[in-house]
Formats: sequence, structure tokens, C-alpha cells
Amino acid sequence: MTAAREERPDPQTLDIQKTKLARAVASAVLASAMIGTAHAQVLTIEEVTVTATKREESAQDVPLAITAMSGDFTQKVNINDVKDLVSFTPGVTGNSQDSFIDAISVRGIRTQDFGVGGDPSAAFFKNDLYEGRNGSAVTSMYDMERSEILRGPQGFLFGRNSIGGAFSVHTRKAQIGDGTTGYIETDLAQRGHFALEGAVNLPVNDKFAMRFAGYSSQEDGFVKNYYPGSDDLIEHDKKALRWSTTYESDQLTVNTMAEYENRKQSGSVYRAIEQGDIWDSFQAAIGDLDIRGGDGDADLDHTLGDNDDARIATLGVHVEYDFGELVLSSNTGYKDHDYFYTEDYDGTPLNIIDYQQGQQGDYFQQEFRLTSDTEGPLSWYAGASFYKEKIDAEFKFSGDEDIMCQYYGYYYNGTNFSGCADLYAYYGSPFSPAADGKLVETGFVKGDYSGWASYVDLDYAITEALSLGVGLRYTRDTKDFAIYVPTPASDLGPYWAYGFSTDGYITDSASWDKLTSRAIAKYRFEDGGMLFASFTEGFKSGGFGTFNLGSDADGNPAIGNVDIAQGDGFSPNKFAPELVDSWEIGYKNTLFDGRANFDVSAFTYDYTDLQVVVADGGAAIIKNAGNVDARGIETSITAVVTDNFNVLFNVGWLDSEASGIQGICASGDNACEGSPLFWAPEWSGAVVLDAHYPLGAGMLTSSLEIFWEGERGGGWEGLETTMIDPYQDVTLRLGYESDSNWRVDAYAENLTNEFTWDGLNNNGGVLPSHFFGPKRPRTLGLRFGMDFD
Repeated sequence: MTAAREERPDPQTLDIQKTKLARAVASAVLASAMIGTAHAQVLTIEEVTVTATKREESAQDVPLAITAMSGDFTQKVNINDVKDLVSFTPGVTGNSQDSFIDAISVRGIRTQDFGVGGDPSAAFFKNDLYEGRNGSAVTSMYDMERSEILRGPQGFLFGRNSIGGAFSVHTRKAQIGDGTTGYIETDLAQRGHFALEGAVNLPVNDKFAMRFAGYSSQEDGFVKNYYPGSDDLIEHDKKALRWSTTYESDQLTVNTMAEYENRKQSGSVYRAIEQGDIWDSFQAAIGDLDIRGGDGDADLDHTLGDNDDARIATLGVHVEYDFGELVLSSNTGYKDHDYFYTEDYDGTPLNIIDYQQGQQGDYFQQEFRLTSDTEGPLSWYAGASFYKEKIDAEFKFSGDEDIMCQYYGYYYNGTNFSGCADLYAYYGSPFSPAADGKLVETGFVKGDYSGWASYVDLDYAITEALSLGVGLRYTRDTKDFAIYVPTPASDLGPYWAYGFSTDGYITDSASWDKLTSRAIAKYRFEDGGMLFASFTEGFKSGGFGTFNLGSDADGNPAIGNVDIAQGDGFSPNKFAPELVDSWEIGYKNTLFDGRANFDVSAFTYDYTDLQVVVADGGAAIIKNAGNVDARGIETSITAVVTDNFNVLFNVGWLDSEASGIQGICASGDNACEGSPLFWAPEWSGAVVLDAHYPLGAGMLTSSLEIFWEGERGGGWEGLETTMIDPYQDVTLRLGYESDSNWRVDAYAENLTNEFTWDGLNNNGGVLPSHFFGPKRPRTLGLRFGMDFD
């Protein structure tokens, strides 16, 4: 929640001195953000000049759609973890209060699959190391240098592909210099919130330095759970440590990082929607059910518990060697995580379906890159990367046997039954309930994934004003996948979550590869403005569904089969890659004698073979379905309005239309054809108004932050009952920064106590539709920090 404010060399200046294209691109995007200068709480505009190609270029020359934030900015707005960057990025939505990233949408492109056999559509990187999947990608933001969100397909700046966009965060590196520096900051707020963060920078000699940073945050729950004996929900307790080193000589630079984080928090909080046809059918079978509390409250039994706990260890080594006309970069990373998650998925006080996930995984990556560093019109870079991932996961679904029999007995017979014994007697069969009366279905998944890629990007300056660039990337991914679903210890058998069982692991292996391209044209006007146009192909590899098998050779589904063996003709649910062709045109300029940075981008894309989750007679199966045509506009401006007043403004608009999706839609008569991407609002945006005035031996600071989203939800069917209304979030901050290196500020986050939900699911059958993730209410707090040197 904080960031260092010590005196140290500007990280942008360091990047310029290194004159390396890959780092220059990353540094250049900082010009799009408000950057802290004399006081960390004061946001101003800085011009960033890069000379990586031996030609001085403004950061506004970089032809990419990027939102970038300095570490001081992320501290000022109290960003908690990496997903909170969503709020300040046009065209990016889907933040949630758990460790899942399947709701993140970049320009409407997202991943629906929450299993472990596919890949995310939005990639997360820390210090250029790939962060991975649900349970390991979400980490805390502390002692940050900068954060960047790149919109549109990404395949040429990182070792891994990303079909939608990329979140790239960079922590502060150890700084070589004179004397020990550091900071400490505390944050106290309502509901027992207490956060402590600090860092110390230790120069060892004129070539080597170390940096230690730590973070701890805890808060009590803010959602009242009306279920008897329950605690409040959506609490957290997070602790993290990081050790970084830097070695620099005339030609060689080596940066290392070792980080460990322990996160304990609530799983997602659901509330069933008590209206509409799905709810009426549910009550007709189960009987009248009153869910206690109102919006923002819960009434959940949590039979399996309430957990969202992760232990994540990360190691990284980044090496650069300057040969004069070439720069060689090596990026090596290793990540290990243990994840345990539980939630009450049905959103009611009944034990219909509680969900549990235990997961262990490790990930290794290696990337090499060569970058040209010569005079002349041609500049280029080329690279190759490799990764290997192992994942071992257990999934568990728990539900009351009698509720299953009540609902589906009514569904198929139009008769109310008191439970399974009554239903089985109706069919003339005995029923022996499980010892605890629960249907518990369990699945085990093992994945061994690997892949490699090579790429080259060329840029040629035809004239001083016009340059053209082209890039090619070849990607190959291989996945070895195994799934084992034992027969439940219930007379119902594999009745609901899976609908089948296996006699040991069912395995399969597959590879997918693709050659993708990018072309960019850039034109510089005499007034300094830059116009660019680009075409980019995006690619996301295929994979395997976590909760189903594919059909056999005769097209028969696995549903209804028990003790399936490897040779019975069924294999894991395999799905194909999804693709996107994206066209974009943009304009950037620095206006009013450097007092404002402005950019605007318009884009359109053709998104094909979407990897979507479909209920297939019980178990969820992943299918490729449909095509989406989308278009949008995103714009932002950061401006120094007066000597004492600055503003950040951005807004995004998205229009989308899906076709070929009727096969995955519950409604008939082509009711879903032409539906928008329901998880992404048409409008989203943010405003930050910053004021600062000298006062005594220091500075009085204040800011007003507003971000908003339009209406979204309803599913492909566009149900009114599951629409999420537009909302606005307003935060006010007031503070004082002393020239003696201490600071204090008070804040009111969600000042107007606005309420909304993170997301929704239409559901059906025994599962009522529900919303999840009630918004954190108004929170009053006080922060105090001090720098030392």
C-alpha cells in the first residue's frame, strides 16, 4: 500500500543510461502516468527521453496502448494488490477480491475457465517473470517502481503470449550509491485494518547493493454472514518479504530478486438472486427459502470452510551485457506456490454446492534477447524463451444428498419429494444415505506443461518522420494432462459435479503451435504529435478442461458412465486455441509546453474460437464456440493545470457483438445471437484530481479519485435479474508532507458508500443464479510514513 520516498537516482535516468531497447520501452511508458517528484504525494508530469536506438525519442513515440503508473502513484491511491490496477485503466475491468484472475477482461477478452488445464487471457508479470495462473498470479503491491497495463495482444515484449493484454509490474531495485536509505509506513483504518511496510537500501560498494523490503496487512471482514455461528467475511492477513540485489560494471548488470508471500483471506462471497424464473423453479422444488440479510450481506453455510490461502515463493535473475553494438539480456525465473481455496458456491444457507480447491505448482522460465544498439535507420531485437510448469490439483464439490433428490425429483417428475429415500421409493428402490448425508465428488488433475517461442522485431526509419516495423513470433506449447475422478461414497454416485467417474487417471497429450505477426507504422508531426497504426495477431494455446472428459469415437458423452478406464474410448476434454486479429490506430502528443500528455486509441478486433465454459448434462466442459467482432476507443490525459493542481483522466468505450454462440446458450430461437461480451461494460473510466499547496515547512496535499463502470452482466441471455447496475467509486485523501521526511494523510475510500458486485453467474438447475463479491464499504483511515538516509 506504500512506496519508498527516499532520495535515490531516478530509475528512468538509469534506464536511459543503459540504452537498451527492451528496458527503454518499459521506461518510456512512464510518461503516460503521473510521476512523483519533489514530494511523493504530489503528482506531476515528467518528460522521459530514451536513447536506446542512438536517437533521442520522447516516450510519446512508443506506438503502444499503455496505462502506466509510478510506484508513488500506486502508493498514493492505496493500491492493495496487482488486480487493483484495473480501476485506473481504461478498457480493463473485472477486478475481484479473491485470488482468481478469470474475471479480468482487457478490451472484452477474458478467460472463463477457472480450472488448471488452460491459460489466462490476461498475462501477469513481475519484473518480467510470468506470474502464472489462479492462486499464484495475485500478489501484493509494495515497494514498487512502476506498473504498466498493455492493452491488446502481446507477444513481442514478454516471453509468454497474451491474447488480451498484459499486467507488468516492477519492484524497486537495489540502488548503488552512498549511504543507507529506506522508509517505513503504517496504515490504520476501520475494521481492524493495520498495514506496515518498509524497505532499506544497502550499498555494499561502488558495484554492488542490496535491498530488503517487507509488507504486512490485516483487516477484519466487512460482510456480515447471517448463518448461525459464522464470522464476518472478506477479511485478510497477508505478509511478504523481498530481497533484491544489483551488480553493475562497465558492461555487465545483474539484478536478482527473492520473494516470499503468505496470503490468508476469504474465498468469494456469493448471494443467490431471489427473483426470476430460475429462482421460482428452485423454490418450487425445494420449498420457500428466505435468505437472511440484504445486499452486501451473506447467509452461507460454508460446509467445506472459507479459505483463499496461498504461499508463493519467487526467484528471479536478470542479466544484461553490453557488447557495444549489441546488448544481450537473460531473464531467468522460478516460482513455487501452494494454494488452498474453499467457497459456498450456491449463495444460500443450504448445502447445495460448496467448492474446494487444493493446488501445488512450480514454474520455470528462461528468456534470451539480443537488442541492436547502433546508429542508422534500422533497429531490431530478437529473442527466444522457454518455460516448464507442473501442476497438481484436487477439486471437491460437496452437496446435501436430499436437496439433489428434491430438486431433480421435482424437475423430472413434477412431484415434491422429501429427500432421496422418498424419491428412490417412488422408483421402487432402496436408498442408503452417506454417513454425513453429503454427496462429495472429488477430482484430481495433474499437468506437465512446456513451451518455447522465438521472435524477431524490426523497425526501419524511412524518413525522419515515418518509420515502419514488422515482427514475427513462433510459439509452440505442449501439455501432458491427466484427470482422475473416483466414484463418490454415495448411492447417488457421480451425480452432479462430474456426472462420471474413472478407474484411475485418464491421460492425454497435445501440442499447439502458431506463427503470429505484427506490423506498425508510425508518423511524427512537426508539432511533436505521433500517429501510429498497427495490426497484431493474438494467440492463446489450447488446453484441457478440468471437470469433464471428451466424447468417445461415437460421439457419446462421458456423463452417466462409472469407472471409465483409459482404454474405454474417452479422453480428457481437449479444446483448441483461440485467436484474435486486432487493428489499432492511435495518436499521442505532449501539449501546452509540456504541461500535458494526451493519447487516444481506436481499435477493432475479430475474436474467434472462444474457449467457453458450458454445462454439459452436469459437468462443465470447455468448448470452442463463436466469433466476436468488437470495436472501441480509449483516451487519457495527464495535465498540470496550475502550479498547485494536476489532473488524470481516462475513459474507455467498447462495443461488441457475438455470433455462433447459440449452441452454448440456454435460450432458444437464436436469442443469444448478437449478444455483447456481457462481462465487460460499454463505458469505464477514472479521474484523479490532485492539489498541493506549500504550508509551513512542508506541503499540504489532497486528491479526489473517481472511477466508474457502466452496466454489465446478464449472461449471454441478457437476463435482467443478473444485470449489475452502473456504479461510481469516490475516494478523498488529505495529507501533509514535511520537509523533514515525514508525512501523514487521512483518507475516506468509497466515500459515498457505493455498493456493487464483482460479478455474476446465471446458473440453472439446482443452482440459483447469484452475484458474488460485494464491494468494500466506506473505509476511513490514517497513514503515517517516514524516510531515512
